[in-house]
Amino acid sequence: MMALSNYEEFLLLQNEKFQLGHAVIDRLDMNQALDRLILAAQADRCSYVVTPNSDHLVMLESNSLFREVYSGALLTLADGMPVVWASRLLGKGLKERVTGAALLPLLCARAAKSGLKVYLLGAGAGVAEEAKRILESQNPGLEIVGVYSPPIGFERDETENNKIISMIGGSGADIIFVGLGAPKQEIWIHKNQYRFDKGLFLGVGAAIDFTANRVRRAPIWMQNSGTEWIYRLYQEPSRLAKRYVKDTYVLWIIFRQYFRDRTSK
Repeated sequence: MMALSNYEEFLLLQNEKFQLGHAVIDRLDMNQALDRLILAAQADRCSYVVTPNSDHLVMLESNSLFREVYSGALLTLADGMPVVWASRLLGKGLKERVTGAALLPLLCARAAKSGLKVYLLGAGAGVAEEAKRILESQNPGLEIVGVYSPPIGFERDETENNKIISMIGGSGADIIFVGLGAPKQEIWIHKNQYRFDKGLFLGVGAAIDFTANRVRRAPIWMQNSGTEWIYRLYQEPSRLAKRYVKDTYVLWIIFRQYFRDRTSK
């Protein structure tokens, strides 16, 4: 009997999903997600993961390109607590969030044990370098084969974009963390995935900044209670206030899904 490829093993581990707005979310806890992500990173193909929170769900309502990005994702992992609460209301209860901020260090720890190579794309000048130093010191054997902080507007500069794709492809990276903010990071990954022979891409927002201790995360109790947004708003009021007001629309998305599910039974 022929041995299964890593991707075939991944497919055998397919799990239950549930619909929330325009997102079809995988019912996975953190350990289950990490197991599948390692298999995906070991596969001889390129793939990517999305991590919906309230902001993503609201953007998906009106952004057709973002919906296309979501439809092509290998896994869709619940980042925001409202997504977890919605899963319970819909009878598809998730145990916990699987956030990009948590995935970065945990997946790097798994990568060190599995011999997988990592690349960090994003954050400001010097931030990814500091994140690399911290991650490698915390995980002996971890090989971060490249870091790069792209200039603003790089995605519209063909020369710069080609340089980035060449650097990542030439590094041999198996896991690529992209911290450019949503939906820019997800759209860039989706648009350029076909230019890579392999690699698991994850859009992780501010996770590189968190790892480098340039932005402080909320206390654990706030992360677990769903009040982390208050802490982030305190840190960046001018940037996040309008976004959080807009994100209250997620309540309508959740209750609309609840009534749709009830009427379809």
